Amino acid sequence: MKRVAAVDLGASSGRVMLGEVGPDLLNLTEVNRFWNGPVDLRGTLHWDILHLYRSMLDGLHRAGPVDSLAIDSWAVDYGLLDAGGHLLGNPIHYRDSRTEGVMDRVLQTVSAEELYEVTGLQQLPINTLYQLAAETRLGAAETLLLIPDLLAYWLTGQIGVERTNASTTQLYDVRRREWATGLAERIGVPARVLPRLWEAGDVIGQYDGTPVIAVGSHDTASAVVSVPTETERFAYISSGTWSLVGLELPAPVLTEEARLANFTNEGGVDGRIRFLRNIMGLWILQECQRVWQDDDLPRLLAEAAAAPPFAVLVDPDAPEFLAPGDMPARIAAYSGDSPTSKGAVVRCVLESLALAYRRTLRSAQELADRPVDVLHVIGGGSQNELLCQLTADACGLPVLAGPVEASALGNVLVQARALGEPLPDLDAMRALVRSTHRLRRYTPQGKPADWDAAESRVFGSR
Repeated sequence: MKRVAAVDLGASSGRVMLGEVGPDLLNLTEVNRFWNGPVDLRGTLHWDILHLYRSMLDGLHRAGPVDSLAIDSWAVDYGLLDAGGHLLGNPIHYRDSRTEGVMDRVLQTVSAEELYEVTGLQQLPINTLYQLAAETRLGAAETLLLIPDLLAYWLTGQIGVERTNASTTQLYDVRRREWATGLAERIGVPARVLPRLWEAGDVIGQYDGTPVIAVGSHDTASAVVSVPTETERFAYISSGTWSLVGLELPAPVLTEEARLANFTNEGGVDGRIRFLRNIMGLWILQECQRVWQDDDLPRLLAEAAAAPPFAVLVDPDAPEFLAPGDMPARIAAYSGDSPTSKGAVVRCVLESLALAYRRTLRSAQELADRPVDVLHVIGGGSQNELLCQLTADACGLPVLAGPVEASALGNVLVQARALGEPLPDLDAMRALVRSTHRLRRYTPQGKPADWDAAESRVFGSR
């Protein structure tokens, strides 16, 4: 049996999990969970990276002796090191306003078509490329490290970036699987700041005598490792603060149709491609709860289940919902029809998400020419029974919900393989998840025509 520590950092919370892996054994024990979120400092949103580092160390101490450790986190954000290896200020949060208007400026230098041809990435203002185009510290920077790689550097002293997270930056050539240095230079990002690339499974270095292993350091890459599928004809929703909806493919889809549909091709473990779209996710609900100062989610979901269907709907990806703020008021302003209760607001958010999943999943199948028989919902959102049922209803597919700690499980499985456990491929890892974790099945209900009409209200006709 292998004992490993998985540091899994989401955009709203972090955790250190102790994993135990062996024949017919895959256990996770939470040893430390801690808050994560934006810190507003004189009008700029930052990540509290030292809080995350200290909380990670606390968790590793509580985990006790382990055979290895690894870190995964959300994508796109970074820290800059100077020539002496010192951090140039707290990393800035992707929801900060500094990228407003930057995309339009960059696209005057490099066309959207060329960006997609090289990087295969969805156009989002939060992408690392646009953050760096707004960056004021590049002149003093020697190295760029994404969040998990920055924390690994502090543990080991070793500098590098793991490929699955590099693939989210819009500075990575998705075909060549290398940094797109020429493209970076054209938008003012010096090639010197882009460090060597690690594969998932590489041993980075050691922390206090314990090997530190590169895993799928983008948390969604790790999450997809643990999708407990038995077929290639599956889709997934990694459901949390963000919802990542897509397919796993052997090669990127770089057609003009995929670009116009704003699909992304991100790297996965073992060279797979995660062909997906980012959807705003449960962030909108989290912000509603913050504004209401109401953390009783079971009651809110019960009220939502009892609320009238399709009363108020929004496009969850509208830019109005990206930044922190009064989401109930924004929903009312966007829709022109204020929900009548908290339950109605929650129903609006969940039905709107289900509609976005429906539309995205249909497009993914058409663009990749890959039919889907089952939809796996993994991550924290898999516990939201109402959302899972609405998703099954909207998509017209059976939904299998779980595992909850999908990113941590994928992190643990890749570590275990690197340490010699007989898990030669993703099929073996997924079989172990299926045999050790309980899944919940949701069967489509209701009338597809009702969802057709609701989708037409929000997104227009196909």
